[in-house]
Amino acid sequence: MNRKWAISFSLVLTLAAFCGCSGKPSANEAKKAARPLDKILGKAQVLVESGGTMDSALNAGGSSVYLWEGMHRYRLFLRTPVDITHGSQYVAEGVYAQKAIDELGDPDQGKNGYPLESSCSKAITMAWSGLAMDDIEAQASVLRARVNRYPARPLFLVTRIRPATDEEITKAAGGAKKVNAAEGKIPQVEIPWEKQKASQTEGQLVQTAPLWDPKGGPAQCKVVIDTDGKITELETGLQLCESVEWSEFHFQPPVQAGHPVKVETEVELRFEPRK
Repeated sequence: MNRKWAISFSLVLTLAAFCGCSGKPSANEAKKAARPLDKILGKAQVLVESGGTMDSALNAGGSSVYLWEGMHRYRLFLRTPVDITHGSQYVAEGVYAQKAIDELGDPDQGKNGYPLESSCSKAITMAWSGLAMDDIEAQASVLRARVNRYPARPLFLVTRIRPATDEEITKAAGGAKKVNAAEGKIPQVEIPWEKQKASQTEGQLVQTAPLWDPKGGPAQCKVVIDTDGKITELETGLQLCESVEWSEFHFQPPVQAGHPVKVETEVELRFEPRK
């Protein structure tokens, strides 16, 4: 009798432990599940592109939609079609795909391709919960193909999107509207990089090639330097140029004939091959 009771008790404990392990997520899983959504506020750019079924899939068959946040342009991945007004300001919440994929990690450091299929599937479920397995697989396939094809143009998985309020726009501008109005009369001059680079005070001209383009190489990036010596505009669509953190670059405030000016130049960078 005692032996039967002991066996039954042991089975109950084992079953309870099993249920506890299988029913309750681990601390790491819970942390990942609770990952806060990314948020961007920017000006909408709506384009009709000829990228085929992949591009149309990013807006469920609609037009290509981008958000410009400062010098960064995000391509929106919308699960359902959304009507966006070109030039208007929007707030988008969701998952910045490349950031999430990098955080998940790649133990092979890009040797088996970037990004991994498993990372794409996890990024999809972060943005859109409750999807069927077939839907996850289909959306992850589009995500992987797009990130691999246009890695430097950030892809943003939109959970929700809405027009920005006047208060949000003003706060994000941080008084920039007044500054821009004053700068409207400031002339913009074009200066060759060979001459302009002497005024550079911060920023790395030699960088490590990204995972998605491990061979690296040279890149000429057309930029605009404002009166404070900061780069405020990027006028080159080259992927390597779009991947640079231009906020880290500074120059001596440009002056011509004793007056402040804005400078248009081409910064020459070199991306060292990834080993």
